[in-house]
Amino acid sequence: MPADMPSPKLYLASTSPRRRELLQTMQIAFSVLDVPAPPGEDEPQHAGESAHDYVCRTAREKAERGRDWVIAQALPRLPVLGSDTTVILDGDVLGKPADDADARHMLGRLSGRTHEVKTAVAIWVPHRDAVWEVVATTAVTFRDLSADDIARYCASGEPFGKAGAYGIQGLAGAFVSHLSGTFTGVMGLPVFETAQLLARADIRA
Repeated sequence: MPADMPSPKLYLASTSPRRRELLQTMQIAFSVLDVPAPPGEDEPQHAGESAHDYVCRTAREKAERGRDWVIAQALPRLPVLGSDTTVILDGDVLGKPADDADARHMLGRLSGRTHEVKTAVAIWVPHRDAVWEVVATTAVTFRDLSADDIARYCASGEPFGKAGAYGIQGLAGAFVSHLSGTFTGVMGLPVFETAQLLARADIRA
């Protein structure tokens, strides 16, 4: 680490560029943990599991995998921050689209309707050996999308790798007619709620 760089106060258990950017805006010094993903399906929802419980569990598991990695690699025992975002419509969790057809289907469902975005943030606190978490919920309303809107958006490549097949900070910002909650939560890391959680763990800029 360069001499003029502040020592990290925590690990971010995420490779998401949006989460890195948002944590940087909070002026929290951190280091990214690139923890190997578990085998099998990407973050499957358990049978009978609510969307709220699902997003809490996946965020918590990211923090816990980060904790296990820190211990296994004998890294300095700093707090580990994990986060997960999910898009919910009619009680269904809309994950990352598998392909172009899946993305078009999701966007068609979201067209002209209000959906929920839940982002859970979890932090492993070493001196307590505990994982604390918080959830931010935001209602997002899309304008009516034409078939051409959806086709052009999918052609941009932006829907892929994103829950619900869209990124609010990008081209899809033009689809949003109303938002009630936290914009940064929809991006992937709710700044207010995260700051409150970090303060509880005595981590500040």
